[in-house]
Amino acid sequence: MSATNSGLNSDRGSVFWGGVWMIVIPVLLFWLPGIGGFIGGLVGGKVSGGIGNALIAWLVSSLLVGVLFATLGTMLTGMVAIGVLAGLGGLFLAFLDAGARLIGAIIGGLIA
Repeated sequence: MSATNSGLNSDRGSVFWGGVWMIVIPVLLFWLPGIGGFIGGLVGGKVSGGIGNALIAWLVSSLLVGVLFATLGTMLTGMVAIGVLAGLGGLFLAFLDAGARLIGAIIGGLIA
């Protein structure tokens, strides 16, 4: 195989890296609720390479963020009941942001 055809087609995109961008950008733009998620979804959808890959990346990143919010919220407080409530609050906020990421992922997947 030549160096240009090494089995890594850059035109296809990557679900993994699309999902990473869908998590990293909203975290960096936390001070722009909704808009940060939309921008993260847009970039992640474009990096994923298509609408199908963008939707898979969105689903995986949304589930991962939700589970992390619930788990870390429960672990960070000393009392389990308060931790569960804090974790569920974070999970609710993650799902609100997931809607903006979904719209961005669809648009990003369409322009990829």
